[in-house]
Amino acid sequence: MLPVKIKFPQDEQAHDKIIEWWYWNGNLQDKAGNRYAFMDCLFQVKPMKVNLPFIKIPLEKAYFSHSILSDVKKQKAYPAIDYVSFLSRDSFRRPLLFIDYIDANFLDGYTVSSMAEIAPFKYRLIAKNFDLLLTAVKKPLLEGGSGYLNLGKRRTYYYSLTNLKTEGVIKIKGKEIKVTGKSWTDHQWADAPYAKDKWNWFSLQLDDNTEMVCFELDIKGEKKTLADISYPNGKTEHLTGVIFTPIGKEWASAKTKAKYPLNWQIEIPAKKIKLQVAPLVKNQELIFGTLNYWEGPLAVSGKFGNKPASGYGFLELVGRPSQYGAYDFMKDNLRQTIKNFGKKIK
Repeated sequence: MLPVKIKFPQDEQAHDKIIEWWYWNGNLQDKAGNRYAFMDCLFQVKPMKVNLPFIKIPLEKAYFSHSILSDVKKQKAYPAIDYVSFLSRDSFRRPLLFIDYIDANFLDGYTVSSMAEIAPFKYRLIAKNFDLLLTAVKKPLLEGGSGYLNLGKRRTYYYSLTNLKTEGVIKIKGKEIKVTGKSWTDHQWADAPYAKDKWNWFSLQLDDNTEMVCFELDIKGEKKTLADISYPNGKTEHLTGVIFTPIGKEWASAKTKAKYPLNWQIEIPAKKIKLQVAPLVKNQELIFGTLNYWEGPLAVSGKFGNKPASGYGFLELVGRPSQYGAYDFMKDNLRQTIKNFGKKIK
């Protein structure tokens, strides 16, 4: 069967697939020039088919969300991992994307979150630590040229909005900070479990309004690489033959003992592209049950063609071995529950 062509705004909505996610990231700054970053992602899964051991529940669909806010100057990250998200009745029932949901933490309160397209390709994103308005500067980038990727053992629909002008408010320890910046969004859906796959994924936004998404996917030793470029004039290009080289010392998590290579060189010899990326905040590990991954903002430098390049981006590393098991997960959650309960009764 031939893949279905992606259409907008229809395909911004939910699909009947094993897994799907609506993902956002951004690099921001306040009026004083202090830098911040955020990531926010809502997942939709079929619990009996996706390979996540702790959500094998007999439901047709389940939702959960992850977000993280980073303060670059203070080298602090504020993650929010929610295992259950409850969607409103009118989610996915409007002509444009609208998802309204509650992230439930029964002893630590509730967070009302939203991903709403308030006009074509203009969005309002509300989460625990931010309220942002994002406006697309470019048309969608369809990965691989069509938005349908055949990666051997994995096939997926995938598009991005690579340049979202951003303004709004972030909250750190109760303090509201006005920010502006540039964001990115991905939407991906597939009949694939993903849980045991390994990947290195980068979204890069250069200062001249060139953007590039590139990744290396490793499925049981079978590797696939891809890069998609959006140029300042809106032209796009889709390339293989990407070389990813970790450089420098790996960062090791004190909690999971997982080791993450955070400094990379990315090369595309056919286009004379050689970029180096470095983390803005190192401690950006996210732990979801017994699964761990690294997600955080980057500084970008190097050469793009024959010109010097600089900018910012995001890195996601999935599939690094961890020593954090089910016992550790239960112990940590019990400790946090007791701590939260103590706060409630004071």
